[in-house]
Amino acid sequence: MQEAKLTQLPNNRTTIPFQLNALWKRHGELIAALSGGFLTLSAYILNTCSVPYTWLLYPAAYMAGGYFKAREGLSETLQTRRLNVELLMVMAAIGAACINHWLEGSILIFIFALSGALETYSTSKSTHALSALMDLQPEIAHLIEDDHETNVSVKQLVPGDIIHIKPGEHIPTDAVIIQGETSVNEAAMTGESVPVYKKAASEVMAGTVNLDGSVTARVTRRSRDSRFSRILDLVQSAQKEKAPTQLFIERFERTYVKGVLIVTALMLFAPHFLFEWSWSETIYRAMVLLVVASPCALVASTTPAVLSAVACGARCGILIKGGVHLEELSAIKAIAFDKTGTITGGNPEVTHFINHSSLDQKTILDQIAAIENQSSHPLGRAIVAYAAKVTGHAQLPLANHIKVKPGFGVIGYVTSHEYMIGKGEMMDADALNNFHQIYSLEASKNDETMVYIASEGKIIGLFMLKDQVRSSAKATIQTLRKNGIKTIMMTGDHERTAAIVQRETGVDTYIADCLPEHKAMKIRQLNKQYGHVAMVGDGINDTPALAQASVGIAMGAGNDAALETADVVLMKNDLTKIADAVRLSKKMSRIVKTNIAFAMAMIAFLIATNVLQLLTMSLGVVGHEGSTILVILNGLRMLRD
Repeated sequence: MQEAKLTQLPNNRTTIPFQLNALWKRHGELIAALSGGFLTLSAYILNTCSVPYTWLLYPAAYMAGGYFKAREGLSETLQTRRLNVELLMVMAAIGAACINHWLEGSILIFIFALSGALETYSTSKSTHALSALMDLQPEIAHLIEDDHETNVSVKQLVPGDIIHIKPGEHIPTDAVIIQGETSVNEAAMTGESVPVYKKAASEVMAGTVNLDGSVTARVTRRSRDSRFSRILDLVQSAQKEKAPTQLFIERFERTYVKGVLIVTALMLFAPHFLFEWSWSETIYRAMVLLVVASPCALVASTTPAVLSAVACGARCGILIKGGVHLEELSAIKAIAFDKTGTITGGNPEVTHFINHSSLDQKTILDQIAAIENQSSHPLGRAIVAYAAKVTGHAQLPLANHIKVKPGFGVIGYVTSHEYMIGKGEMMDADALNNFHQIYSLEASKNDETMVYIASEGKIIGLFMLKDQVRSSAKATIQTLRKNGIKTIMMTGDHERTAAIVQRETGVDTYIADCLPEHKAMKIRQLNKQYGHVAMVGDGINDTPALAQASVGIAMGAGNDAALETADVVLMKNDLTKIADAVRLSKKMSRIVKTNIAFAMAMIAFLIATNVLQLLTMSLGVVGHEGSTILVILNGLRMLRD
């Protein structure tokens, strides 16, 4: 067994520096801002008491409060060779000091640094719900080789490796159990709060928690290819993607900053000659202009709101790959849904069972389930699941001489009795007619599949199965309709099936007999008709349409290709989250527009009052930086959605 590496516990001498270092990394920007504010307040109080040399506290306040923002502005300017808001504020503070307005300059530095610290907190807080996913993936796995267990890095695991998963541990990568049984908490991946029973041949997912059993499993995917890793990739891309409004403001900022500097340079001379202002008043007004015309609030109007909205979505089980997709959602006029696996569960379920045998229901179900348990057909699995539900997971009797007739059904023996289970075409015509004369069947009206049971030349039972509509589908479609969004169902099934699902869900319209390439073409047509269209799907056949749509939305349990192609992933397979995502995007859009309008109005007001010589630098600082803090706090409201 590989030797474990032990981490030495810190002693008392190293604990305090370690804690201080961690505190500075987490709260350093806020500490610096508050220190600058404290020095400014101390200088003001001591100055009113006529204490000598108190002016020395103002440069100290400049350096303490302005350190982070000056470093950030200088670093960004050197990298991009462009001026930015941070340098504009530093220049304004230095300008205030040059005309002996140390107090106003210190207040500017303090409030600007405080707003920057708040923005940093908003970013870290809004991404906390996303980055917390990283804690779900363990770094070490227990690899079994030659009957020996070794601790290895999860990154070293390859498909085919055998690993040991102990009770209470996070599952390191996607695998299939080969020995043992347990309960697994899959809430982090599926949103299902009830633990799922797992036994041999059951699949387990990375990031989920093994609760109470010790199991051995075979790795099916590398750690980087697991579904959990793909979710982390979505999280990281969501943090990097920027909304169109945000990109526009960043481009506008570069031009605007240059304009402010040019106008400020003119302001240093022009008013003296045009309006006969004194030189001291001219320079003072130029410095005030430099402060109030800075686009701090405008720049901060989008980022906190977008990041908060993405984090809020992740907390609710909606993974959004970036602000651009979230902003696009707010403009959606129509949503197209795939049917199978999206509007419906994707797996048939028994809706009705008729027992026409001499055996009681439990006995006949156990015997039929024993035969179907050896079949891999979806209908067979549905019958086994139904039998387990009715009989309480009783032990199945022995079935033998199993013979599968592809496309029709299965034949097998239980307790020396032969059973034939399958389509009507597999049954004796006279026996089938006699059975139908006894029971009035209307399955065709509900598009249900009939699976008959025959024994000794007679029909002794019938299963009626159907791919059930998701319980959340109808509520989702009703909510979308209230929001003025049209719903369209696209399916490869025939017209009758589509019409039945439309009747059950209330979807506005449907497109039947729709092949994958037809879905993409229909999405293009819908885009022309409505302007902005979303597509919801789960399978590889939906990927062309997901890529073609303005916003592609994938079910979390869907195919890998669909998850990669989509812009939004519903982790809990809950269609009601679509309406939540639309509502979230519209709220974010309203907040961003409100922030931009408020920031522009405040800048215009402050510039106008400065030109009219009604604004002091102190009030200009409070008004300008106060508006920045307000738009940041307004954006953070998205976290409480």
